[in-house]
Amino acid sequence: MGDGCGVGHDRAVTGSPGRRLGDATRPASPGIRVVLDARPLQTPDRAPLAAAYLDGLLGAFDADPLAGESFAFLIGSDLDDATERYAHLEVVGRRQLPPTRLLRSGAMTVDPFLLRGAALGAAWRAERGGAAGAVYHAVGGGPLPIASGLPVVVTLLDLAPWELPEAFQRSVASRFGQRLRAQILREAAAVIVGSQATANAARRLVRIHRDRLHVVGLAARSAFGAAPSVESEVAAAELRATLGLSGRYLVLSGRFDARLDLATLLGALAALAAAGRPVGLADGIAWPPRVLLVGASPDDRAAVARAAARRRIGETLAYAPGLSDADLAGLVRGARAAIVPVVSDAAGLPVIEALACGIPVVASAVGPLPELIGKAGLLVQPRDQERLAVALGAIWADDDVHAGIASLARERAEANPRTWADVARETRAIYAEVGVRPGA
Repeated sequence: MGDGCGVGHDRAVTGSPGRRLGDATRPASPGIRVVLDARPLQTPDRAPLAAAYLDGLLGAFDADPLAGESFAFLIGSDLDDATERYAHLEVVGRRQLPPTRLLRSGAMTVDPFLLRGAALGAAWRAERGGAAGAVYHAVGGGPLPIASGLPVVVTLLDLAPWELPEAFQRSVASRFGQRLRAQILREAAAVIVGSQATANAARRLVRIHRDRLHVVGLAARSAFGAAPSVESEVAAAELRATLGLSGRYLVLSGRFDARLDLATLLGALAALAAAGRPVGLADGIAWPPRVLLVGASPDDRAAVARAAARRRIGETLAYAPGLSDADLAGLVRGARAAIVPVVSDAAGLPVIEALACGIPVVASAVGPLPELIGKAGLLVQPRDQERLAVALGAIWADDDVHAGIASLARERAEANPRTWADVARETRAIYAEVGVRPGA
Protein backbone atom coordinates (compact mmCIF):
# COMPACT_ATOMS: atom_id res chain seq x y z
CA MET A 1 0.00 0.00 0.00
CA GLY A 2 2.37 2.68 -1.12
CA ASP A 3 5.27 3.87 0.98
CA GLY A 4 3.16 4.41 4.06
CA CYS A 5 1.58 0.99 4.37
CA GLY A 6 3.94 -1.38 2.59
CA VAL A 7 1.56 -3.35 0.36
CA GLY A 8 2.73 -4.30 -3.11
CA HIS A 9 0.64 -5.04 -6.17
CA ASP A 10 0.05 -8.58 -7.42
CA ARG A 11 -0.36 -7.39 -11.01
CA ALA A 12 -0.41 -4.20 -12.97
CA VAL A 13 -3.93 -2.86 -13.23
CA THR A 14 -4.32 -1.59 -16.75
CA GLY A 15 -6.81 0.78 -18.28
CA SER A 16 -7.06 4.53 -18.03
CA PRO A 17 -9.06 5.87 -15.09
CA GLY A 18 -10.52 8.43 -17.44
CA ARG A 19 -10.57 12.20 -17.62
CA ARG A 20 -11.61 14.13 -14.56
CA LEU A 21 -14.21 16.81 -15.03
CA GLY A 22 -12.55 20.08 -15.92
CA ASP A 23 -9.15 18.45 -16.60
CA ALA A 24 -8.38 18.87 -20.30
CA THR A 25 -4.87 17.46 -19.94
CA ARG A 26 -6.05 13.87 -19.48
CA PRO A 27 -7.12 11.61 -22.34
CA ALA A 28 -10.89 11.33 -22.73
CA SER A 29 -12.37 8.08 -21.47
CA PRO A 30 -16.07 7.85 -20.61
CA GLY A 31 -16.91 6.66 -17.15
CA ILE A 32 -18.81 3.53 -16.17
CA ARG A 33 -22.30 2.98 -14.78
CA VAL A 34 -21.66 1.42 -11.37
CA VAL A 35 -24.44 -0.58 -9.76
CA LEU A 36 -23.49 -0.78 -6.10
CA ASP A 37 -25.07 -2.43 -3.07
CA ALA A 38 -24.86 0.42 -0.55
CA ARG A 39 -26.68 -1.34 2.29
CA PRO A 40 -23.54 -1.67 4.48
CA LEU A 41 -23.54 2.14 4.76
CA GLN A 42 -26.99 1.90 6.32
CA THR A 43 -25.92 -0.68 8.91
CA PRO A 44 -22.32 0.20 9.88
CA ASP A 45 -22.64 -1.62 13.21
CA ARG A 46 -23.32 -4.88 11.35
CA ALA A 47 -20.67 -4.40 8.66
CA PRO A 48 -18.15 -1.83 9.96
CA LEU A 49 -15.34 -2.74 7.57
CA ALA A 50 -17.55 -2.72 4.48
CA ALA A 51 -19.10 0.58 5.59
CA ALA A 52 -15.67 2.18 6.12
CA TYR A 53 -14.52 0.93 2.71
CA LEU A 54 -17.60 2.20 0.90
CA ASP A 55 -17.44 5.58 2.60
CA GLY A 56 -13.77 5.99 1.72
CA LEU A 57 -14.26 4.91 -1.89
CA LEU A 58 -17.45 6.85 -2.59
CA GLY A 59 -16.05 9.89 -0.79
CA ALA A 60 -13.04 9.83 -3.12
CA PHE A 61 -15.26 9.36 -6.17
CA ASP A 62 -17.43 12.24 -4.97
CA ALA A 63 -14.42 14.53 -4.53
CA ASP A 64 -13.23 13.87 -8.09
CA PRO A 65 -16.15 12.93 -10.41
CA LEU A 66 -15.59 11.56 -13.92
CA ALA A 67 -17.40 12.51 -17.11
CA GLY A 68 -19.95 9.84 -17.97
CA GLU A 69 -19.64 8.05 -14.64
CA SER A 70 -22.92 7.34 -12.87
CA PHE A 71 -24.14 5.28 -9.95
CA ALA A 72 -27.20 3.21 -9.24
CA PHE A 73 -27.44 2.41 -5.55
CA LEU A 74 -29.23 -0.56 -4.04
CA ILE A 75 -30.45 0.38 -0.56
CA GLY A 76 -32.57 -1.12 2.19
CA SER A 77 -36.16 0.06 2.08
CA ASP A 78 -36.55 0.27 5.87
CA LEU A 79 -33.49 2.42 6.68
CA ASP A 80 -32.33 5.97 6.06
CA ASP A 81 -30.51 6.48 2.75
CA ALA A 82 -26.82 6.96 3.61
CA THR A 83 -25.78 7.75 0.02
CA GLU A 84 -27.31 11.23 -0.05
CA ARG A 85 -24.17 12.72 1.48
CA TYR A 86 -22.24 12.20 -1.78
CA ALA A 87 -23.52 15.34 -3.42
CA HIS A 88 -21.28 15.38 -6.50
CA LEU A 89 -21.93 11.87 -7.77
CA GLU A 90 -24.31 11.44 -10.67
CA VAL A 91 -26.88 9.11 -9.15
CA VAL A 92 -29.27 7.75 -11.76
CA GLY A 93 -31.42 5.85 -9.30
CA ARG A 94 -31.82 4.23 -5.92
CA ARG A 95 -33.55 0.89 -5.93
CA GLN A 96 -35.04 -0.10 -2.59
CA LEU A 97 -34.68 -3.71 -1.48
CA PRO A 98 -36.67 -5.50 1.23
CA PRO A 99 -34.94 -6.04 4.61
CA THR A 100 -33.53 -9.49 3.88
CA ARG A 101 -30.96 -9.08 6.71
CA LEU A 102 -33.78 -10.10 9.04
CA LEU A 103 -33.47 -13.59 7.54
CA ARG A 104 -29.94 -13.86 9.01
CA SER A 105 -28.04 -16.69 7.27
CA GLY A 106 -31.01 -17.28 4.99
CA ALA A 107 -30.28 -13.95 3.32
CA MET A 108 -27.22 -15.53 1.71
CA THR A 109 -29.50 -17.73 -0.39
CA VAL A 110 -32.29 -15.20 -1.07
CA ASP A 111 -30.26 -12.08 -1.89
CA PRO A 112 -28.34 -13.41 -4.92
CA PHE A 113 -31.58 -13.88 -6.86
CA LEU A 114 -33.07 -10.61 -5.59
CA LEU A 115 -29.94 -8.70 -6.55
CA ARG A 116 -29.91 -10.15 -10.04
CA GLY A 117 -33.12 -8.40 -11.07
CA ALA A 118 -32.20 -5.18 -9.28
CA ALA A 119 -28.79 -5.02 -10.97
CA LEU A 120 -30.17 -5.61 -14.45
CA GLY A 121 -32.78 -2.92 -14.00
CA ALA A 122 -30.32 -0.37 -12.62
CA ALA A 123 -27.86 -0.89 -15.50
CA TRP A 124 -30.48 -0.71 -18.27
CA ARG A 125 -29.30 1.45 -21.18
CA ALA A 126 -26.38 2.92 -19.25
CA GLU A 127 -24.83 4.07 -22.53
CA ARG A 128 -27.66 6.56 -23.03
CA GLY A 129 -26.28 8.45 -20.04
CA GLY A 130 -22.84 8.66 -21.61
CA ALA A 131 -21.36 5.59 -19.89
CA ALA A 132 -18.94 3.31 -21.73
CA GLY A 133 -20.42 0.26 -20.00
CA ALA A 134 -21.65 -0.97 -16.65
CA VAL A 135 -20.42 -3.06 -13.74
CA TYR A 136 -21.90 -4.42 -10.54
CA HIS A 137 -19.61 -3.71 -7.56
CA ALA A 138 -20.14 -5.68 -4.35
CA VAL A 139 -18.18 -4.94 -1.17
CA GLY A 140 -17.41 -6.99 1.91
CA GLY A 141 -18.93 -10.29 2.92
CA GLY A 142 -22.46 -9.65 1.72
CA PRO A 143 -24.36 -11.51 -1.00
CA LEU A 144 -23.57 -11.32 -4.70
CA PRO A 145 -25.98 -11.35 -7.64
CA ILE A 146 -26.34 -14.64 -9.48
CA ALA A 147 -26.21 -14.49 -13.29
CA SER A 148 -26.71 -10.72 -13.24
CA GLY A 149 -25.73 -10.20 -16.88
CA LEU A 150 -23.23 -7.53 -15.75
CA PRO A 151 -19.50 -7.84 -15.14
CA VAL A 152 -19.23 -8.32 -11.38
CA VAL A 153 -16.45 -6.62 -9.41
CA VAL A 154 -16.08 -7.81 -5.82
CA THR A 155 -13.99 -6.22 -3.09
CA LEU A 156 -13.14 -9.16 -0.84
CA LEU A 157 -12.47 -7.85 2.67
CA ASP A 158 -12.95 -11.03 4.68
CA LEU A 159 -11.94 -14.69 4.33
CA ALA A 160 -13.19 -15.83 7.74
CA PRO A 161 -16.11 -17.89 6.34
CA TRP A 162 -13.54 -20.13 4.64
CA GLU A 163 -10.73 -19.86 7.19
CA LEU A 164 -13.06 -20.53 10.15
CA PRO A 165 -15.87 -22.71 8.75
CA GLU A 166 -16.66 -24.12 12.21
CA ALA A 167 -17.76 -20.63 13.26
CA PHE A 168 -19.27 -19.26 10.05
CA GLN A 169 -20.77 -22.31 8.34
CA ARG A 170 -22.61 -23.98 11.16
CA SER A 171 -26.10 -24.17 9.67
CA VAL A 172 -27.27 -25.77 6.45
CA ALA A 173 -28.34 -22.35 5.15
CA SER A 174 -24.97 -20.72 5.93
CA ARG A 175 -23.04 -23.58 4.31
CA PHE A 176 -25.15 -23.40 1.17
CA GLY A 177 -24.91 -19.60 1.11
CA GLN A 178 -21.12 -19.63 1.37
CA ARG A 179 -20.79 -22.30 -1.33
CA LEU A 180 -22.97 -20.19 -3.60
CA ARG A 181 -20.94 -17.08 -2.77
CA ALA A 182 -17.69 -18.90 -3.52
CA GLN A 183 -19.01 -19.99 -6.90
CA ILE A 184 -20.06 -16.44 -7.80
CA LEU A 185 -16.67 -15.15 -6.64
CA ARG A 186 -14.92 -17.58 -8.96
CA GLU A 187 -17.04 -16.35 -11.84
CA ALA A 188 -16.60 -12.63 -11.07
CA ALA A 189 -14.91 -10.48 -13.69
CA ALA A 190 -12.57 -9.01 -11.06
CA VAL A 191 -11.94 -9.63 -7.36
CA ILE A 192 -10.20 -6.79 -5.51
CA VAL A 193 -8.11 -7.62 -2.45
CA GLY A 194 -5.98 -5.39 -0.28
CA SER A 195 -2.71 -7.31 -0.29
CA GLN A 196 -0.68 -10.02 -1.95
CA ALA A 197 -1.15 -12.25 1.10
CA THR A 198 -4.93 -11.99 0.77
CA ALA A 199 -4.70 -12.71 -2.95
CA ASN A 200 -2.73 -15.88 -2.21
CA ALA A 201 -5.25 -16.95 0.43
CA ALA A 202 -8.19 -16.29 -1.91
CA ARG A 203 -6.60 -18.50 -4.53
CA ARG A 204 -6.02 -21.27 -1.99
CA LEU A 205 -9.31 -21.14 -0.07
CA VAL A 206 -11.84 -20.02 -2.68
CA ARG A 207 -9.93 -21.11 -5.82
CA ILE A 208 -10.19 -17.72 -7.51
CA HIS A 209 -8.08 -17.62 -10.67
CA ARG A 210 -5.02 -15.40 -10.43
CA ASP A 211 -6.00 -13.49 -13.60
CA ARG A 212 -9.15 -12.24 -11.88
CA LEU A 213 -7.41 -11.02 -8.74
CA HIS A 214 -6.39 -7.36 -8.44
CA VAL A 215 -4.41 -6.04 -5.47
CA VAL A 216 -5.59 -2.55 -4.51
CA GLY A 217 -4.25 -1.61 -1.11
CA LEU A 218 -6.57 0.07 1.36
CA ALA A 219 -5.95 3.49 2.91
CA ALA A 220 -6.51 4.99 6.32
CA ARG A 221 -9.60 7.09 6.80
CA SER A 222 -8.84 10.79 6.62
CA ALA A 223 -9.18 11.34 10.37
CA PHE A 224 -6.23 9.01 10.97
CA GLY A 225 -3.90 10.41 8.35
CA ALA A 226 -4.48 14.09 9.08
CA ALA A 227 -2.31 16.01 11.54
CA PRO A 228 -4.33 16.55 14.74
CA SER A 229 -5.52 20.06 15.48
CA VAL A 230 -5.43 21.64 18.91
CA GLU A 231 -9.20 21.23 19.11
CA SER A 232 -9.02 17.52 18.28
CA GLU A 233 -6.29 16.94 20.88
CA VAL A 234 -8.41 18.66 23.53
CA ALA A 235 -11.41 16.54 22.53
CA ALA A 236 -9.32 13.37 22.70
CA ALA A 237 -8.05 14.28 26.18
CA GLU A 238 -11.61 14.88 27.36
CA LEU A 239 -12.74 11.55 25.90
CA ARG A 240 -9.89 9.70 27.60
CA ALA A 241 -10.87 11.27 30.91
CA THR A 242 -14.50 10.25 30.37
CA LEU A 243 -13.39 6.66 29.73
CA GLY A 244 -11.21 6.60 32.84
CA LEU A 245 -7.93 6.48 30.92
CA SER A 246 -5.71 8.55 33.16
CA GLY A 247 -2.40 7.11 31.98
CA ARG A 248 -0.83 4.62 29.57
CA TYR A 249 -3.10 2.27 27.62
CA LEU A 250 -3.27 -0.06 24.62
CA VAL A 251 -6.16 0.15 22.16
CA LEU A 252 -8.00 -2.69 20.43
CA SER A 253 -10.59 -1.79 17.81
CA GLY A 254 -12.35 -4.38 15.69
CA ARG A 255 -15.06 -6.99 15.52
CA PHE A 256 -15.72 -8.94 18.69
CA ASP A 257 -16.50 -12.31 17.14
CA ALA A 258 -14.72 -15.51 16.15
CA ARG A 259 -12.09 -13.54 14.21
CA LEU A 260 -10.74 -12.06 17.46
CA ASP A 261 -8.24 -14.15 19.46
CA LEU A 262 -9.81 -12.98 22.71
CA ALA A 263 -9.01 -16.01 24.85
CA THR A 264 -5.31 -15.70 24.03
CA LEU A 265 -5.33 -11.97 24.82
CA LEU A 266 -7.02 -12.46 28.18
CA GLY A 267 -4.71 -15.37 28.97
CA ALA A 268 -1.66 -13.24 28.14
CA LEU A 269 -2.86 -10.42 30.39
CA ALA A 270 -3.52 -12.90 33.20
CA ALA A 271 -0.03 -14.37 32.75
CA LEU A 272 1.51 -10.89 33.01
CA ALA A 273 -0.48 -10.19 36.16
CA ALA A 274 0.68 -13.48 37.72
CA ALA A 275 4.31 -12.82 36.79
CA GLY A 276 4.35 -9.66 38.84
CA ARG A 277 5.35 -6.10 38.20
CA PRO A 278 8.59 -5.67 36.18
CA VAL A 279 11.54 -4.26 38.07
CA GLY A 280 12.06 -0.62 37.20
CA LEU A 281 8.56 0.09 35.91
CA ALA A 282 7.53 3.52 37.20
CA ASP A 283 5.03 3.49 40.04
CA GLY A 284 2.52 5.59 38.13
CA ILE A 285 2.22 3.06 35.28
CA ALA A 286 -0.45 0.39 35.59
CA TRP A 287 0.38 -3.31 35.62
CA PRO A 288 -0.67 -5.50 33.89
CA PRO A 289 -1.15 -3.40 30.74
CA ARG A 290 -4.42 -1.46 30.49
CA VAL A 291 -6.42 -2.27 27.33
CA LEU A 292 -9.19 -0.15 25.81
CA LEU A 293 -11.70 -2.16 23.77
CA VAL A 294 -13.49 -0.02 21.19
CA GLY A 295 -16.72 -0.92 19.43
CA ALA A 296 -17.95 -3.82 21.53
CA SER A 297 -21.72 -4.10 21.69
CA PRO A 298 -23.36 -4.31 25.15
CA ASP A 299 -23.62 -8.10 24.75
CA ASP A 300 -19.99 -8.36 23.62
CA ARG A 301 -18.87 -6.20 26.51
CA ALA A 302 -20.74 -8.31 29.03
CA ALA A 303 -19.23 -11.52 27.64
CA VAL A 304 -15.70 -10.06 27.67
CA ALA A 305 -16.16 -8.71 31.19
CA ARG A 306 -17.29 -12.15 32.47
CA ALA A 307 -14.31 -13.87 30.84
CA ALA A 308 -11.90 -11.26 32.24
CA ALA A 309 -13.41 -11.55 35.72
CA ARG A 310 -12.84 -15.32 35.70
CA ARG A 311 -9.15 -14.58 35.10
CA ARG A 312 -9.17 -11.79 37.72
CA ILE A 313 -8.09 -9.13 35.22
CA GLY A 314 -11.39 -7.27 34.87
CA GLU A 315 -9.83 -4.03 36.12
CA THR A 316 -7.30 -4.00 33.27
CA LEU A 317 -10.00 -3.50 30.63
CA ALA A 318 -11.81 -0.32 29.65
CA TYR A 319 -14.57 -0.03 27.10
CA ALA A 320 -15.71 2.52 24.55
CA PRO A 321 -18.81 2.30 22.34
CA GLY A 322 -18.77 2.78 18.60
CA LEU A 323 -17.07 6.12 17.98
CA SER A 324 -16.79 8.65 15.21
CA ASP A 325 -13.68 8.46 13.05
CA ALA A 326 -12.28 11.58 14.72
CA ASP A 327 -12.81 10.25 18.25
CA LEU A 328 -11.33 6.85 17.44
CA ALA A 329 -8.32 8.45 15.76
CA GLY A 330 -7.77 10.60 18.85
CA LEU A 331 -7.77 7.53 21.09
CA VAL A 332 -5.41 5.65 18.79
CA ARG A 333 -2.95 8.57 18.71
CA GLY A 334 -2.89 8.67 22.51
CA ALA A 335 -2.24 4.94 22.93
CA ARG A 336 1.05 3.29 23.77
CA ALA A 337 0.32 0.85 20.93
CA ALA A 338 -2.54 -0.67 18.98
CA ILE A 339 -3.11 -4.39 19.42
CA VAL A 340 -4.69 -6.68 16.83
CA PRO A 341 -4.88 -10.23 18.27
CA VAL A 342 -6.85 -12.10 15.60
CA VAL A 343 -7.05 -15.53 14.01
CA SER A 344 -8.41 -14.22 10.69
CA ASP A 345 -7.95 -10.88 8.95
CA ALA A 346 -8.01 -10.16 5.22
CA ALA A 347 -7.90 -6.35 5.25
CA GLY A 348 -5.85 -5.03 8.19
CA LEU A 349 -7.60 -1.67 8.44
CA PRO A 350 -6.88 -1.16 12.19
CA VAL A 351 -3.19 -1.76 11.45
CA ILE A 352 -3.20 0.66 8.51
CA GLU A 353 -4.87 3.34 10.61
CA ALA A 354 -2.64 2.87 13.64
CA LEU A 355 0.47 3.19 11.48
CA ALA A 356 -1.02 6.26 9.79
CA CYS A 357 -1.09 7.79 13.28
CA GLY A 358 2.53 6.80 13.87
CA ILE A 359 1.57 4.27 16.56
CA PRO A 360 3.32 0.87 16.85
CA VAL A 361 1.30 -2.34 16.59
CA VAL A 362 1.28 -5.72 18.34
CA ALA A 363 -0.58 -8.11 16.05
CA SER A 364 -1.09 -11.70 15.06
CA ALA A 365 0.97 -12.93 12.13
CA VAL A 366 -2.02 -13.72 9.92
CA GLY A 367 -3.17 -12.62 6.47
CA PRO A 368 -1.79 -9.26 5.33
CA LEU A 369 -0.68 -8.09 8.79
CA PRO A 370 3.01 -9.04 8.48
CA GLU A 371 3.05 -7.41 5.05
CA LEU A 372 1.49 -4.23 6.43
CA ILE A 373 3.46 -3.92 9.66
CA GLY A 374 6.99 -4.75 8.59
CA LYS A 375 9.31 -3.53 11.37
CA ALA A 376 6.80 -1.04 12.79
CA GLY A 377 5.40 -3.51 15.31
CA LEU A 378 5.66 -6.92 16.95
CA LEU A 379 4.15 -10.03 15.37
CA VAL A 380 3.00 -13.13 17.26
CA GLN A 381 1.51 -16.36 15.98
CA PRO A 382 -2.23 -16.61 16.82
CA ARG A 383 -3.20 -18.59 19.92
CA ASP A 384 0.34 -18.34 21.33
CA GLN A 385 -0.44 -16.94 24.78
CA GLU A 386 3.15 -17.02 26.06
CA ARG A 387 4.62 -15.06 23.15
CA LEU A 388 1.77 -12.57 23.15
CA ALA A 389 2.43 -11.92 26.84
CA VAL A 390 6.11 -11.28 26.06
CA ALA A 391 5.24 -8.89 23.23
CA LEU A 392 2.68 -6.97 25.30
CA GLY A 393 5.06 -6.74 28.23
CA ALA A 394 7.87 -5.44 26.02
CA ILE A 395 5.82 -2.78 24.23
CA TRP A 396 4.29 -1.68 27.55
CA ALA A 397 7.20 -1.70 29.98
CA ASP A 398 10.45 -1.55 27.97
CA ASP A 399 10.92 2.06 26.90
CA ASP A 400 13.89 1.25 24.64
CA VAL A 401 11.92 -1.38 22.71
CA HIS A 402 8.91 0.90 22.44
CA ALA A 403 10.98 3.89 21.34
CA GLY A 404 12.67 1.97 18.55
CA ILE A 405 9.45 0.54 17.13
CA ALA A 406 7.55 3.81 17.57
CA SER A 407 10.26 5.61 15.60
CA LEU A 408 9.76 3.22 12.68
CA ALA A 409 5.99 3.67 12.92
CA ARG A 410 6.39 7.45 12.76
CA GLU A 411 8.66 7.12 9.74
CA ARG A 412 5.93 5.12 8.01
CA ALA A 413 3.35 7.78 8.87
CA GLU A 414 5.56 10.60 7.60
CA ALA A 415 6.38 8.88 4.31
CA ASN A 416 4.23 9.50 1.24
CA PRO A 417 0.87 8.16 2.51
CA ARG A 418 -1.61 6.17 0.50
CA THR A 419 -5.01 7.85 0.24
CA TRP A 420 -8.51 6.92 -0.81
CA ALA A 421 -7.92 8.94 -3.99
CA ASP A 422 -5.33 6.28 -4.89
CA VAL A 423 -7.82 3.51 -4.12
CA ALA A 424 -10.48 5.25 -6.24
CA ARG A 425 -8.14 5.75 -9.20
CA GLU A 426 -7.08 2.08 -9.26
CA THR A 427 -10.66 0.89 -8.78
CA ARG A 428 -11.85 2.99 -11.71
CA ALA A 429 -9.15 1.41 -13.85
CA ILE A 430 -10.58 -2.01 -12.98
CA TYR A 431 -14.09 -0.81 -13.86
CA ALA A 432 -12.78 0.28 -17.25
CA GLU A 433 -10.92 -2.98 -17.78
CA VAL A 434 -13.91 -5.24 -17.20
CA GLY A 435 -16.92 -2.99 -17.85
CA VAL A 436 -16.28 -1.13 -21.11
CA ARG A 437 -18.39 -2.47 -23.96
CA PRO A 438 -16.48 -3.59 -27.09
CA GLY A 439 -16.16 -0.65 -29.44
CA ALA A 440 -16.96 1.98 -26.77
